[in-house]
Amino acid sequence: QVRLVLSGGGLVQAGGSLRLSCAASGRTFNTYAVGWFRQAPGKEREFVAAIAWTARSTYYADSVKGRFTISTDNTKNTVYLQMNSLKPDDTAVYSCAAQAYGLGSRNYYEYVNWGQGTQVTVSS
Repeated sequence: QVRLVLSGGGLVQAGGSLRLSCAASGRTFNTYAVGWFRQAPGKEREFVAAIAWTARSTYYADSVKGRFTISTDNTKNTVYLQMNSLKPDDTAVYSCAAQAYGLGSRNYYEYVNWGQGTQVTVSS
């Protein structure tokens, strides 16, 4: 089973950028799809972005398309979420999740392995 460790959250002003990292241990990431999800206070968990295990396909929520980029570095066993042009509505706890041989699902319940979550706060 793969263990996921997140880093990179924090406080940023609107319009700024952050990069989240999701590092894997125990298994290599190159056979896992990885998804990013977020949950704001009082709201349901929502899909943000995902990359298929082949790393050839990426998927984004409409709300982040054009601003966020998901990428993978197999040499570091890490998946990144680069977040640009951040808005206050992006404020949430962000989590990454992995699914063996997944296709990059938007459904959180299809992911078995989860990281601990990291807070992203965007001030106006």
